[in-house]
Amino acid sequence: MRILIAYHSQTGNTEKLAVAVKDGVASVKGVEPVLRTAAAVTAAEIASADGILIGTPVHWHNLSAEAKTLIDRIGEALGKNYGEGRTAGVFTTVGGGSGGQETARMSVISAMLAMRFVIIGGVTDDGFGSLGPYATTGGKPGGVSERDRAEARRFGERFARITVKLKWKKD
Repeated sequence: MRILIAYHSQTGNTEKLAVAVKDGVASVKGVEPVLRTAAAVTAAEIASADGILIGTPVHWHNLSAEAKTLIDRIGEALGKNYGEGRTAGVFTTVGGGSGGQETARMSVISAMLAMRFVIIGGVTDDGFGSLGPYATTGGKPGGVSERDRAEARRFGERFARITVKLKWKKD
């Protein structure tokens, strides 16, 4: 089973979250994480993925243009059945507290739902459901915190575990 973790990162913060998500995915037996930048993802990697996770910085309360281009490429690579029988999820980084992380995540989620993916969200360290992990990287100290990485690892593990369960029921 393969899970593609594709991300766009300008400053390295989204990449840090992507690595933490990959570590969570890798913790599930029988699951192979494939970590790629959005630009480096091939059509073959998209087609062979049982689940796809998209990481993006927030730009103007939305996903980055590079992440949007990736979503378009996912649709092209999968053809008329799109994401049928596959899972998807999203994680983001944002500079400030009201930077649009919810709308950016919803943009990715709505596109993936339109392509018939099953969306898997996250769970915060307080036990609440989330649209997927995010890190607020502005302020002092800036960057991705250990708490952010821990949530991203939990998300990756949960995503992989549920993807395995859903694939087992389908097959």
